[in-house]
Amino acid sequence: MSRKTVCHKEKTPNGASLGFEEKLWKAADKLRNNMDAAEYKHIVLGLIFLKYISDAFGELHGKLSKTKGADPEDPDEYRAENGFYVPKKARWDHLQKNAKQPGIGKLIDDAMDEIEKDNAILKGVLPKNYARPALDKQRLGELIDLVGTIGLGDRENRSKDILGRVYEYFLGQFADAEGKRGGQFYTARCVVKLLVEMLEPYKGRVFDPCCGSGGMFVQSEKFVQAHGGRIGDISIHGQESNQTTWRLCKMNLAIRGIDANIAWNNEGSFLKDAHKDLKADFVIANPPFNDSDWKGEMLREDPRWKYGTPPVGNANFAWIQHFIHHLSPTGTSGFVMANGSMSSNTSGEGEIRKKIVEADLADCVIALPSQLFYNTMIPVCLWFIARDKKNQKHRDRRGETLFIDARNMGVMIDRRHRELTNEEISKVAGTYHSWRSKPVPSGKGKGEGYKDIAGFCKSAELEEIKKHGHILTPGRYVGTEEQEEDPEAFDEKMKRLTGELSKQFNESDQLEEEIKKNLKGIGFGFSD
Repeated sequence: MSRKTVCHKEKTPNGASLGFEEKLWKAADKLRNNMDAAEYKHIVLGLIFLKYISDAFGELHGKLSKTKGADPEDPDEYRAENGFYVPKKARWDHLQKNAKQPGIGKLIDDAMDEIEKDNAILKGVLPKNYARPALDKQRLGELIDLVGTIGLGDRENRSKDILGRVYEYFLGQFADAEGKRGGQFYTARCVVKLLVEMLEPYKGRVFDPCCGSGGMFVQSEKFVQAHGGRIGDISIHGQESNQTTWRLCKMNLAIRGIDANIAWNNEGSFLKDAHKDLKADFVIANPPFNDSDWKGEMLREDPRWKYGTPPVGNANFAWIQHFIHHLSPTGTSGFVMANGSMSSNTSGEGEIRKKIVEADLADCVIALPSQLFYNTMIPVCLWFIARDKKNQKHRDRRGETLFIDARNMGVMIDRRHRELTNEEISKVAGTYHSWRSKPVPSGKGKGEGYKDIAGFCKSAELEEIKKHGHILTPGRYVGTEEQEEDPEAFDEKMKRLTGELSKQFNESDQLEEEIKKNLKGIGFGFSD
């Protein structure tokens, strides 16, 4: 990595270091000129991907060149090492040498084609529109020079996940630049991290039927590795209806060496479920909120609607039942949902929620603060569904649901966006884990170390939820935070308040007299 690109690093609330990622983004964004962010992201991320696989290839090429009997130009040698083979005309040094040539756009398109031919996993994935006339070739050359300053794919930088950091940071920045549309491909990292920390997907099948750019999968793999597991301990399945977003996802996973079964079709998960027979151990998702265009009128008799037919005008409970449908008998699901899902009684939604609650599937519901998402400023919630609350892995919590009110959490990272800190994520996830853990030593009651905290968390029995009309809004259950005793004596407080009120009334009377006086001056009369 160039020393010039690594300067002092700023800390975000999540503890992530921002130095070269931020500087790189600012430089790349400057080159965008008037190009739409939605279009520009594929140009930049495509080049970053190309630089990464070229770096990784170069390191392995050097190793094979020194190995007796190995052919550094044989694509099979690279496949045997789970690496990408990069043809000569697609290697970064060749492209950088020609970065100032007017034909650089076609050279990049050809490079992408060549890489796809030699690496089946990338077929139909890489962007190939660099030659189009609308793309300023001088700026494209400058962008190549800029991306060329970062080491990405060699062993040292892979161990630091330099590519992952750059890619993730850029995805977030593009989501911000695109505004509402950006949320379709990117879920705020802190929300993904909270979902993954809560679910703990150590081993098994992980499924996201609206997977965007694949952030849920990346965080799941990171979680497994951080807790001593291996890539491959989980199998990944996903589906995405937007083809360009599907490409982002495929690249996002490929650069991390994550093998995944990610399907794409225009129809989407409701009309064309690409994983019809899949029963996942973990379903983790951030579906579109309150989607009114989900073709619900074509699916009135669908077998997935076990708890009731969702309204045509809102897909929230279609998604929830889709997630439940794809869970294994002991599976758990965590997903983002619009706040209305917790309390809406319109169009039969309340009845569907009632049946889900009475089937004892609702394990935990969390109210989140506002401004966590790029595509909406409104607050949302997290649902956690457990198909088997009595399984041996945790304590028997049948007839119980944990409510957590996290609306007051998070810190503002700019004027429009809030972020949950690592400490807050640990607090929420730790509360859930304590609640569902096996109690010691009696084997009865709540989990070890768990207790209800007014204003924050409450373990509610099914009977209590019924009394609230099966509404799942955490604020109804956790109550208000206990206030410290005010040391001011009662009579002194009353004296102070009375004095303040008297002053306000006196000022009000004076103001009224002044208004009357002024109105009389312009011809209005008042009877006494």
